[in-house]
Amino acid sequence: MFDRIANELNTLLVEWENKLILLSEEQVSVPCNGQSRNIRQIVGHMVDSASNNTHRIVHLQYNEIPLIFPNYATHGNNDRWISIQNYENENWENLVNLWKYLHLHIIYVIQQINPEKLQNEWVADKDQKVSLRDMVDDFPRHFRLHLSEIEELLKPDKK
Repeated sequence: MFDRIANELNTLLVEWENKLILLSEEQVSVPCNGQSRNIRQIVGHMVDSASNNTHRIVHLQYNEIPLIFPNYATHGNNDRWISIQNYENENWENLVNLWKYLHLHIIYVIQQINPEKLQNEWVADKDQKVSLRDMVDDFPRHFRLHLSEIEELLKPDKK
């Protein structure tokens, strides 16, 4: 059902794993984007996204609907997650491996979704509900957005 999404994410993981692992300490730590995040922090945020979305996918298939589930990404909370977990000092190779394996796992979980649950919704914010289908359909866009932020930070003029 979500083969296109799984294939797209798998392709991006293969493409980006070696790019990320080969980056120097300076490359992952120094330049910052418009959100004051460096590459290490962006990858950490992607880890948080994969982890939180995996939990949402599971919860949306068995809990009362609409699901009340914390939205880590609103009201500055994603920056709190980055800070509390101190991605700034995480071993880079470990962080890249965590990024890879959490995304491999969410790809697998996406492929296991019960089609009868796709319309189940969670409360993303006040007066905003998101269906399981919409959340999964949007995940690759979010993933590519952050990869493009990393590409931007790797441009020579950002060093």
